[in-house]
Amino acid sequence: MEIAPEVRKRFPTLRVAVVEVSGVSVRSTRRGRPEGLEGLVREGVEEVRRKYELSTLKDIPLFRAYRDFFWRLGIDPTKDRPSAEALVRRVLSGKPFPAINTLVDAYNVASMRSGIPIATFDADAIVGPRIELRFAREGEVFVGIGMTKPVKLSGRELVMADGEGPIAIYPHRDSDRTKVTERTTRVLVVACGAPGVGARKLVEAAELAAEYIKRFCGGASTPAQVI
Repeated sequence: MEIAPEVRKRFPTLRVAVVEVSGVSVRSTRRGRPEGLEGLVREGVEEVRRKYELSTLKDIPLFRAYRDFFWRLGIDPTKDRPSAEALVRRVLSGKPFPAINTLVDAYNVASMRSGIPIATFDADAIVGPRIELRFAREGEVFVGIGMTKPVKLSGRELVMADGEGPIAIYPHRDSDRTKVTERTTRVLVVACGAPGVGARKLVEAAELAAEYIKRFCGGASTPAQVI
């Protein structure tokens, strides 16, 4: 993975942390989670409800850093929220924690607990030798998970893109094309930073996600790499 020069120039302190986990086995959780994973979800939800209040969440420095970053990109974070904040808000609002599959649920708990947006891709669905964090090209097409039709990007968004195009709008929505499914055996985990968010927090979030993934899906992980 690499960060495009124009992104480095505009956001010189922006970093991401990347971990690969291979040899995973993924199971659907839409009809229920394994007991251990359900326990981890409950533990994470209880922690978040002790730690935060919905009325003051936007003023927490970590969440504020991502919100300010969105505003600098011309994106309204009250409508398109950074993914970690969206998870925390969901839990604080009394809504159920999303159930997708063992791998997605595991890294979502890591994202919620750390406050760091985490993107995860089926590594074997990525086209080409690398992922680039770059600005979208005006008119470029993106199909996110759960979207019924593609959207055209304005050019102001940051995207993570492979050889075929955007695989995530950074850092709040992943692509349907590279999503994790029950057929996935190798994943790339990206802890998404923002200006003002240190590399250590990103590494901790990426490693926590990898730990949870290995606990419930098996596999082996590479050391976290900061880019």
